[in-house]
Amino acid sequence: MVTEIDRYGHTLPNERYRQLETIYIGWEHPQGEWIKLNCDGAYKESMGLAGCGGLFRDSNGRWLKGYAQKIGACDALHAEMWGMYTGMQMARRQGFTHIIVQSDSKLLIDMVTESCKLNGKTPILVRRIRDFANLQWHITFKHAWREGNRCADWLANFSLSQSSFDVRNLETPPRELQSLLFDDVSGACMPRNVTVIL
Repeated sequence: MVTEIDRYGHTLPNERYRQLETIYIGWEHPQGEWIKLNCDGAYKESMGLAGCGGLFRDSNGRWLKGYAQKIGACDALHAEMWGMYTGMQMARRQGFTHIIVQSDSKLLIDMVTESCKLNGKTPILVRRIRDFANLQWHITFKHAWREGNRCADWLANFSLSQSSFDVRNLETPPRELQSLLFDDVSGACMPRNVTVIL
């Protein structure tokens, strides 16, 4: 009986206070002079290919520049790394001084900001991203739910259809992406079910 009471005491809070809720997520405008970089990676097992993409927008949601790059064979996490690294390279070339780097890979954000301990050697792309972050500019890293990163996700998947492995610079957004861009600017939100502890 004591064992059963003890088990009840340990399991009841989790069962009692966990609840599924629906939240609504959209793209958030940066403030003032800040520029937001949304980046993402894509991996298609059926094709054996990975790619990445991203875009820069100002506080009005105006498209500043975008990119897409077919990478080749690598896993999903490394595709995310390439998406962030390529975007930060482009930001430096563009002369941006205040950058919010947003990715839907929580693991990558934690790795770059050293919020988690890595077993073994730090991946070279993570080291290069950290090196970029330590340059003379204002930069912050933020996690975004996938629903708030849909434009970057589209560009990452778009990269897989490219004939070249070179970075494709996009001065204007592809026509097929414009409806997603409009959703972001207008504040459209997507539902997501999350577990909350009360």
